[in-house]
Amino acid sequence: MTADPVAELHTIIDLIRYGASRFNAAGLAFGHSYDNALDEATQLTLHALHLPPDLGPAYGQARLTATEKAQVLALFERRIDERIPASYLTGETWFAGLSFKSDPRALVPRSPIAEMIEAGFEPWLAGRQVRRALDLCTGSGCIAIAMAHYNPDWQIDGADISDDALALAAENKSRLHAGNVRLVESDLFAQLTGEHYDLIVANPPYVTNDETDALPPEYSHEPALGLRAGDDGLDLALRILRDAPMHLREEGLLICEVGESERALAALLPEVEFAWVEFRVGQMGVFVVECAELIEHNARIGKLADARG
Repeated sequence: MTADPVAELHTIIDLIRYGASRFNAAGLAFGHSYDNALDEATQLTLHALHLPPDLGPAYGQARLTATEKAQVLALFERRIDERIPASYLTGETWFAGLSFKSDPRALVPRSPIAEMIEAGFEPWLAGRQVRRALDLCTGSGCIAIAMAHYNPDWQIDGADISDDALALAAENKSRLHAGNVRLVESDLFAQLTGEHYDLIVANPPYVTNDETDALPPEYSHEPALGLRAGDDGLDLALRILRDAPMHLREEGLLICEVGESERALAALLPEVEFAWVEFRVGQMGVFVVECAELIEHNARIGKLADARG
């Protein structure tokens, strides 16, 4: 008779190792907060045990009760059978050092812009004062709320077209006591007429149609509205580039994430001086551009954006 391998699992580290092995054997896709099986198994295990994500390694040898082990294994099975991102299973994800509620109303927070927020957007701001900032396509509100947390003297608007996403953002605003954030329902800048900002940060949909159709099953749990952006992934980014000068102050900055569509954007607009940000893990498709640069090339940008409809 073959022994039940689960019966041999006793400690926290046993469960984490087992979960990671199961996830890799099942061919799961990672990329929602964590990019590997071991970190996801840790996330799910600690959540099931009501333990903090920064639990010290000494606790790895702590033994589980039968009930606790069953709860961990049930989460593992859902992750494998239903291909639900781990952050949706736990209802939580960490972004810029803060805990956000996460569910299918918005994408799981994972933008590298978190690193820029924690660095105070330097050296890009170069010490210039920010009074008002905009987080365009705010989703769960993670960028707007993180900016508000680290810059309590800033007034920040978070705009999104999705009522569901804005409802989640409102819950996160309350969760993190972000009183200097205002949430606005808007199709990009459509409902922001007359509003001007020193800094606009945008993380719009930027996945191409072909790439969206080919995404692993984990991504089907996220709203397609937050992913799909046309044949080259630039349908929304070009509209943002076209309209941002009408909402930026003279010395204002636009920071925008376009991911893998970076090459397509550089090819479309080689004359525009985009500064591509280097993160701790390398370049990740985020650019910084001055308002003056957008004004100078507005005719060309506008022509490209208008052609998208």
